[in-house]
Amino acid sequence: MAEETNLSLNGVQRAAVLLMAMGSENAAEVLKHLNPKEVQSLGAAMANLENVNKVTMGGVMDDFISEVSNQTSVGIGQEDYIREMMVNALGQDKANSMIDRILLGSGNKGLESLKWMDARSVAEVIRLEHPQIISIVLSYLEPDQSAEVLKMLPERARPDILMRVAALEGIPPAALQELDKIMEKQFSGTQNVSQNSMGGFKTAANILNFMESSIEGAIMDSIAEHDQDMQEGISELMFVFDNLNDVDDRGIQALLREVSTDSLTLALKGAEEGLKEKILKNMSKRAAEMLREDMEARGPVRLSEVEAAQKDIISTARRLAEEGDIVLGGSGAEEMV
Repeated sequence: MAEETNLSLNGVQRAAVLLMAMGSENAAEVLKHLNPKEVQSLGAAMANLENVNKVTMGGVMDDFISEVSNQTSVGIGQEDYIREMMVNALGQDKANSMIDRILLGSGNKGLESLKWMDARSVAEVIRLEHPQIISIVLSYLEPDQSAEVLKMLPERARPDILMRVAALEGIPPAALQELDKIMEKQFSGTQNVSQNSMGGFKTAANILNFMESSIEGAIMDSIAEHDQDMQEGISELMFVFDNLNDVDDRGIQALLREVSTDSLTLALKGAEEGLKEKILKNMSKRAAEMLREDMEARGPVRLSEVEAAQKDIISTARRLAEEGDIVLGGSGAEEMV
């Protein structure tokens, strides 16, 4: 019974249950070691948990203790264990940059402090720095925060900065040390750092995925004028609304539970017929009929409104993918057998 209850919880919810079972002081110590997005996700999960009984809580704790007991033993190197655990939990790409920060202990305090600031404040801190420094900062931040920061920077500077992000092939120690010294002028502390795998086409694509379509288009057009291969490489890695065609029916249904009818009505006004039908077939007959009626009743709408609604849905899809609830299609999707 406990096992069945536990299976209904996703990873974030299980972590939230575990933190609640630890007590506020111990949970606070754990949260100190997480980044802002992780803290926000766990906080929201704890706030939304309902009717967590002793059986469920005990089951989650038993699973955690069992997992730790099975994976740690005398003779296993601490660093190897951490690397294996993080790769298994997050996948190779997401784990790479995080592993070094964990193994370094306190990490880059100056850079980490930027993650807790609003986009305008970050832009104010870095706006007078060299574009290469700005590109490293944007590579270090989460893509959605980087997109907001980039919007706050001068329009003429955006393409150059994003091209530098795409051209990064890992950050050498000297560059990170210099950047941490710059941040130290505003914030506290710094530590020696090791090679960190940030930047590249995928990072640039992730940042653009969170930007308004008009800004995204202007940046990509400018990049194409300077480097057509780079523009094509970034484009191939971007997740756009039409890519929802590659999401399986179960994933579409999970996405629909998270999306408002108003956003969906607007977004589908600019979608191809194949995608419209894919989404409609994953709705109940009555809901699909109501959505068709809403689209017809809405009449002509501004393209900017449609694009904004599609961006919102894409953002929701990416969040669900990060939480493991859906698998996004495209080159990064794993083949099912």
